[in-house]
Amino acid sequence: MTALPVIVGMGGINAAGRTSFHQGYRRIVLDALNAQDRSETFLGLATLMNLVSVVDGNLQDSNGNNVEQSDIEARFGEQIIAGTLIRKIEKEHFDADATPWQQKMTLKTSDENAIAFETRARDLPTPVPASWNVQELDGKKVKVTIAAELDVKLDSTRDNPIKSAGQFPTGFDPSIMYNSRYQPRGLQATIFAANDAIKSTGLDWQRIMNSVEPDKIGTYSASVIGQMDDKGLGGLVKARQQGDRVSTKQLALGLNTMSTDFINAYVTGNVGTTFSTSGACATFLYNLRAAVNDIQAGRTRVAVVASVECAITPEVVEGFGNMSALANVEGLRRLDNLSSEQEPDYRKSSRPFGENCGFTLGEGAQVTILMDDALALELGADIMGSVPDVFVNADGIKKSITSPGPGNYITMAKSAALATSLLGKDALQNRSFILAHGSSTPQNRVTESLIYHKVAQTFAIDNWKVTAPKAYVGHTIAPASGDQLAIALGVFSHNIMPGITTIDKVADDVYADHLDIRNSHYDCGDMDIAFINSKGFGGNNATATVLSAKVTMQMLAKRHGEKAMSDYADKNTSVVAAQNTYKAQADLGKYELVYRFGDGAIDDNDIVIGEDGIELPGFDKAISFSTTHSYQDMF
Repeated sequence: MTALPVIVGMGGINAAGRTSFHQGYRRIVLDALNAQDRSETFLGLATLMNLVSVVDGNLQDSNGNNVEQSDIEARFGEQIIAGTLIRKIEKEHFDADATPWQQKMTLKTSDENAIAFETRARDLPTPVPASWNVQELDGKKVKVTIAAELDVKLDSTRDNPIKSAGQFPTGFDPSIMYNSRYQPRGLQATIFAANDAIKSTGLDWQRIMNSVEPDKIGTYSASVIGQMDDKGLGGLVKARQQGDRVSTKQLALGLNTMSTDFINAYVTGNVGTTFSTSGACATFLYNLRAAVNDIQAGRTRVAVVASVECAITPEVVEGFGNMSALANVEGLRRLDNLSSEQEPDYRKSSRPFGENCGFTLGEGAQVTILMDDALALELGADIMGSVPDVFVNADGIKKSITSPGPGNYITMAKSAALATSLLGKDALQNRSFILAHGSSTPQNRVTESLIYHKVAQTFAIDNWKVTAPKAYVGHTIAPASGDQLAIALGVFSHNIMPGITTIDKVADDVYADHLDIRNSHYDCGDMDIAFINSKGFGGNNATATVLSAKVTMQMLAKRHGEKAMSDYADKNTSVVAAQNTYKAQADLGKYELVYRFGDGAIDDNDIVIGEDGIELPGFDKAISFSTTHSYQDMF
C-alpha cells in the first residue's frame, strides 16, 4: 500500500502577502471576496506592512492613534493596494530611475602639463603603472605625476529600462522579526516562510517530531540564482571591484542550498533527510517531487518543501533584461500606444496569454508541509489537499538553451492521464484547472497554450480553466510553482478562479479553442484537480497533479475506514482551534518567529549508537537500523 502525500500546511511570502490561510490568494481576488474575508485580508496586510500594530491590546497607526479593524480599508486601503502585487521597483531594492553603475572615462592633459595628484601612499595600486612617477611627501603621502592617459571609472547612474517587479508588500521587513544577524534577504524570508507554514498546521512541531523516528523527517528546498543581494553572492562578487572587503559570511550564505540549511538549523532542528535540487523555474516542483517520492517509498513521513528567491538587484535585472526576457518601459509603451513621455501602468507589466513583451521578476519564499496519510490522520492534521505525483521531463536536443521543447508535453499528458485514472474522465473534463507557467513572453503564450490545446483535444476537455499567478506576483524563479500551488489551494478553499486581469483579451495567436482564459475573477464551483505546470528554461519541465481536500478526504475514508475517520475528526477539532489562534495572531502581526540559534544543539557525547539504532537527545524515538535489504536474491 503506497502512502499518499497530503498537504497539511502552507506558508510563505510574495508580492501578494502572507501565504498561510490564503492571505496572498485573497489579495489577488480581493474584489470577489465577501465582506468578512475582505476585512480580514486588509487587516492582515496592514499589520504585515507595519501600517498598524497592536499596542496594549489596541490597533494603532504609526502615530499612536487607535484604529478599528472596520476602518482599516477606508484609512489604508489605497496604500495597501498600491503597496502589493507587481508595481514600480521601490528604492529599497534600487532606484530604477537612477540605477548606479560605473562610467568609464579616459583622462588626457589639456595642455603640455602632466596629470598630477596627491594621495596616501597606502592607497597606491599594486603594481604602480609604469607611466606613473611617484614622489614621496610628508605625512605618508605621495605626489603622482602621469604623462600618459589615465583610464578611470566614476560612480554614475542611468535610467533603467526595466522598472517593475513583484516585490514583498511595502513595509514588510523580515529582518526585524528575529535576530537576523546581517543575513541575506532570501534567508530572512525563508525563516518567515518556514515559521508561517509550520504554525499554519495547528500542530506543535515538537509533537510532530516525536511522532516519528528522527530520520523520517525531511527538508527539501533550494534557490536558483542564490542570495544575490549585498549580504550574499551579490556582495561577494563585486566587493573588491568596489574597493571593499569580502565578509566572512557572503560566500556561505550566498549558496543556493542555504534555505534548506536554515530551515534545518534554525527552525525545525531536523536530522533526517536534507535535499536540495535546482531546476530553473521548476525548482519548487523538483523538490516537491523528491518529497513525494520519499513519502511514497516510506523513507519520509513528514516533509518540509520550500523554495526562495529574492533577486531584485540591478545585476540580475540587467542580466534578464539583456536576454530580452523582461518587460521594459519601451515595450509596455508600444503595447499600450503611449508616447515616450507617458508612464506605463506597471501594475500590468505581466500579461500572460495576452499581448505582452516579457516577464516581470518577482521575489518570494514558499513552504509547504506534507505528511503521509496515516500520520496525518493519527495527528488530526487539517488536510488541504494531496499530491499523488509530480512529473519531470527534459526537452532533448535543441539550439537555444532557453527555448521550449517536448518535455512539457510529456509532463502535462502524464498528469492528465494520472488524474483520469484516479478520478475518472468527468472530474478531469469538468472539475480540473491549470495553474499555468504563464511567464508573459510572446513565445510562451503560444507554446504553452498549444500544449494545453493538444492535451485537451486528447482527453476531450472543453473550456479547460486556466489561470496564471505571474500576472500578479511576477516570476519568482525558484518558488514560482510554489506561488502556483498556493493559488490552487486558495481556489479549492474559496471556489473563486482568479482571472488574468492584466490583459484586455487573449492574444490572437494563443491556442484557446479548448481553454477558458478570462480577464476577471469568477465563481468556478468545486474543483477536484489542479495541475501545477512549470516550463523552466534549459529544459526543466514539471507538472504536479494536486487533488482537493474534499477528494483527498474521500480517498482517506475509503482506505482507512469509518472508525479511523471518526477518531480523526475528534482529533482535528483541537488542531483547527490552534490554527484559528495562529491565524488571528498573524492577522494582528504577532508572528513570534522561531529562530533557534544554537538552541537545542546536540552534543556529540550525548549520541548513543547501538547495534539496532541510534538515540539522539531531544527526540522521543530512536532511529532504527533496517534489518532487511533489497538484494536478498543476490546473497
